[in-house]
Amino acid sequence: MESTLILLKPDAVKANLIGEVLNRIERDGMKIQRLKLFSLTGEEAREFYAEHAGKSFYDRLIDFMISGPIVAAVVEGVNAIGRLRKLMGATVPREAAPGTIRGEFGTGSPQNIIHGSDSPESARREISFFFGGEADE
Repeated sequence: MESTLILLKPDAVKANLIGEVLNRIERDGMKIQRLKLFSLTGEEAREFYAEHAGKSFYDRLIDFMISGPIVAAVVEGVNAIGRLRKLMGATVPREAAPGTIRGEFGTGSPQNIIHGSDSPESARREISFFFGGEADE
């Protein structure tokens, strides 16, 4: 089993898509292990997205991520990272396949509904950032 992190971004929360997205994940056979709704501070957003500091989209991403509540969830399943990345679709919604979360609901970048860890290392770091402790593998 593999654990990973997803964030439902402010646009997902505002559009009442929390249940829809979590339902898609569960229908794919994965389990939601931890879940919380909260708002990021500017400091937390800058720390979480530090790897993107200096990039052209960084300030816009930070402003967006602190614009409203988000949902953080730990998702568990066989090959959870790869399966979630497939369910999410491409980062840029117009490039995402039809039927994917971003392809169906995303409106732009960073308004692409969902963030997901991209590797086991990222998953461990991101789960620890939002939930403390180590991720189960």
